[in-house]
This record gives sequence, structure tokens and C-alpha cells, in this order.
Amino acid sequence: MAEVLRVGACQTPEILGDVGAAVQCIEEFGREADQRGVELLLFPECFLQGYLVQEWHLDAHAMDLRSASFAALLRRVGRIGQTLVLGVIERRAGQYFNSAVVVADGELLGVYRKTHLMPGESLFTPGQDYPTFEVKGVRFGINICSDTRVPAAAAAVAVQGAQLLLVPAQNMMRRASALMWKDRHTPIRAARARESGMWLVSADVTGERGADRIGYGPTNIISPQGEVIAQVAEMTPGMATADFRRCELLSQTTGG
Repeated sequence: MAEVLRVGACQTPEILGDVGAAVQCIEEFGREADQRGVELLLFPECFLQGYLVQEWHLDAHAMDLRSASFAALLRRVGRIGQTLVLGVIERRAGQYFNSAVVVADGELLGVYRKTHLMPGESLFTPGQDYPTFEVKGVRFGINICSDTRVPAAAAAVAVQGAQLLLVPAQNMMRRASALMWKDRHTPIRAARARESGMWLVSADVTGERGADRIGYGPTNIISPQGEVIAQVAEMTPGMATADFRRCELLSQTTGG
């Protein structure tokens, strides 16, 4: 019988400029994942350092994935039993990237760099490639947040035989924009799932940033038919999970 992969999508508080606190949050979700039998954990966009596209923030917190500081981070998260897909602000050769790293057993397995940047992300350099990865026979690729507005980004993953599209997102927006977009994110992602034939798993932040910004999520799991089969409750940190065996969804639960 083929192995089963249980995937968990984490809806987290927003953490800005505090890598230690972000790692502690990852560890806490890791302990919950241990109890729930989750083997792959997805975290939001730029989660490690916090999504703030300002030059001082990028300069202060971006990490070179070849650096000693990132190696130390790998050693710490290496104690977590799950494969992690984690949003980071990456520094490489004088450029900044909005990236997602894939980490297991303290080793960096690969990195995806966001290809379709928003107008407010001009400090980032767009990525060019769509790597895919495999855990327990289930192949997955990554789109980051606004990548999902471009059908070609999901298609570039699907053509490599991926079953899952993992989407780290960060929708901490000004309140009027957050309300306007609140019910639009899922239909956009559902369209990508239907077009590509992949399951789509997204992770987002939730809560408030001062009086001006709010993050509703969503963090959810969408079938290739575009149906939401698991979702974390709005404005609540938690984890949505689903079990996969090759192209087959076995079961799903939602945690708050």
C-alpha cells in the first residue's frame, strides 16, 4: 500500500523582525503537528522575518541561504520532525528575493523565488524557476501569494507532474483593502486548482497590525474541482490538514 502524507497549513499571527519568535512559533506548530501526525508543514509568505517591503527592513533582516546565520537556523529547526515549507526574505548577490525554502532534517532541500511580484514589491527581484519536490511519493511545487493570479505560474508546476500546489501568502492589508479582498482570494486559488488539476494548500497570517491593518487569511485546502475541503477559522491561528496518497485525498480536518 502506498504511503500516506499528511499536510498541515498553518495560519499564524504576524511576526515582524523577530526571527527568534518566528522560530518559536514554528516549533509550537511542530509540536501540534507531532500530535496530529502531520509530516509536511506550510507557513506564510516571508514568515521568518515578517512581510514588510521597506528597504530598512530588508537590509536588517534578509538572510543569505549560504550564510552561517542561516546554517544555525537550519540546525535549530532540524529538531522539528516535519518537512517545512517556509517563507523567507532572501539576500543573494546584492539582490533581495521573496522566497520559500523547503527544509527537512536540518537540510535545505531547495528554494522557490516568487516570480510575479506586486507593484509594491519593487525591492525584490523576480524568480525564474519552478522547482518541484517530493515527500513520501507526493510531488509538490510552490506559488507565493500573488503568483496565483497568473495561471501560467500554477501551470509551470503542474506540467512537472505535481499533485500539490503549496501557496505561502500574506494578506495583512489596510482595512478597506482587506475587506474588499477578503472573499476574493479563495476563488482565485480555486480557479488555479481547477485549471491545473492540482490540490492547492495555502497558509496565511491573521490578526491586526495596529489600528490600520488586518489579516483575515484565508488558510485552506482546495480540491482540483475548486472545492474548499478544510479551512482554519477566520481571525484564529490554527492548522488545516489533509491526507494524501499520490493523487488521492484520504481525509481532512481543520484545527483552530
